[in-house]
Amino acid sequence: MATRQLALDSRPLTPVPAFPAKPTRPPAVPAPPAPVPPAPAAVESLFRPARTPNWVGPGDRWARAWGVPAAWPQPAAPQAIGPEPAGPALPPTPEEVATIRAVLAAVRPVADRMMAHFHALMFLRHPELRAMFPAAMDEQRELLFRALEQCVRHADDPAALRAFLVPLGGGHRKYGALPGHYVSAAECLVQALARYGGAEWDERAEAACRRLLALVSRLLVEGLEQARSAPAWWQAEVVALRPAAQDVAVLTLRPDQAYPFRAGQYAAVETPWWPRVWRPYSFGSAPRADGLLTLHVKAVPAGWVSNALVHRARPGDVLRLGPAEGGMTVDHAAGENLLCLGGGTGIGPIAALVEEVAAHGPAGRRVEVFYGARRAADLYRLAELRQLAEQHRWLTVRPVLSEEGGGSDGVLSGELPEVAARYAPWHGYTAYLSGPAAMVRAGAAALRRCGVPNGAVRHDPVGEAVA
Repeated sequence: MATRQLALDSRPLTPVPAFPAKPTRPPAVPAPPAPVPPAPAAVESLFRPARTPNWVGPGDRWARAWGVPAAWPQPAAPQAIGPEPAGPALPPTPEEVATIRAVLAAVRPVADRMMAHFHALMFLRHPELRAMFPAAMDEQRELLFRALEQCVRHADDPAALRAFLVPLGGGHRKYGALPGHYVSAAECLVQALARYGGAEWDERAEAACRRLLALVSRLLVEGLEQARSAPAWWQAEVVALRPAAQDVAVLTLRPDQAYPFRAGQYAAVETPWWPRVWRPYSFGSAPRADGLLTLHVKAVPAGWVSNALVHRARPGDVLRLGPAEGGMTVDHAAGENLLCLGGGTGIGPIAALVEEVAAHGPAGRRVEVFYGARRAADLYRLAELRQLAEQHRWLTVRPVLSEEGGGSDGVLSGELPEVAARYAPWHGYTAYLSGPAAMVRAGAAALRRCGVPNGAVRHDPVGEAVA
């Protein structure tokens, strides 16, 4: 018994683990990592980068949304399809001008068919050019025939012809036009005139038309070359869109690079929803330090682009802008008084002119603004303009309503041109008109009747899309 006890006692004892000492400070807990702000979402252009400026096709966001197969072949980049205009282009003689005008008079009743035949010839012989034109060609046919009429009207006035065609050629850069395109188009146009010219078409008529079209091609190419110092078009992101009145929206755009322009000018705008359909819109503010641009757009019936901008565009969408155009700008060195008529969204460029005058200083000039609309709710910039008038004694703002009665709060009643004419004479004033086409035409006529000379009445092309 004693031996067994002795054997048990001789076994090695397991060491008892030592307890750690009581800590004198709380354990260090690592701080959570600082939150990383999410990277700003990249703005993906709805336009597909491609070899032609205006190509929108398989693989872009629109095509994916509608399930268009991405394997469809893309068109090749348009190349020069004919020789560039060479040699001096001489204007037609008076006899040739008379012959050309007789041919145009003969084809005018069938102008749409003649233009359709012209485009069919051009697309049949040069199918790569089809991607440069909109899907619906009816408006394009009308515009081209109107341009042809303008060329014939100025055929005996080289200076007027140059003033019309050189800027037009510069605007063609955004479509991807190349100098050789004009020669090929002129050949197709001659053949279309031959088909529909009837009894007026003969060898003399063909020679006269070729001479005029050679001059037209030369001037268009001149404009194309002059415009090469600037981008063909800019991409601009919609950063804000604010409803301003019924069917009116104010869009704020951020261009992808510096965009030079003057108050009173306008730019052609293309949306991704109507590829290759461009509409001009006036800028609604003077150049800003932050580089942002403002457009005032009213959705009009059958206005493809205006309805897309007002009802469909959202912040983050990307539009295309052509270069700034238009001569409705202020000569700040001249110091003449300004009479401004702005109807509806036409108040946008008028307000931009006022902002620019305020920035440069009035230089002793007076600025009279007549702001017209149908109803009081449509005078969406009145408060802003009145605030400017309170700050600057040289500025007077007169609101005008054509459908609702005026009289209260300084609001005048009547049609905008007639109301402005009541305050005549306007000697020493340069007039600026912007708004609906009918208002601009009526306003220009009313001011001329008041003694304002033609050279002192300024407005840019009128139509559905110019503010």
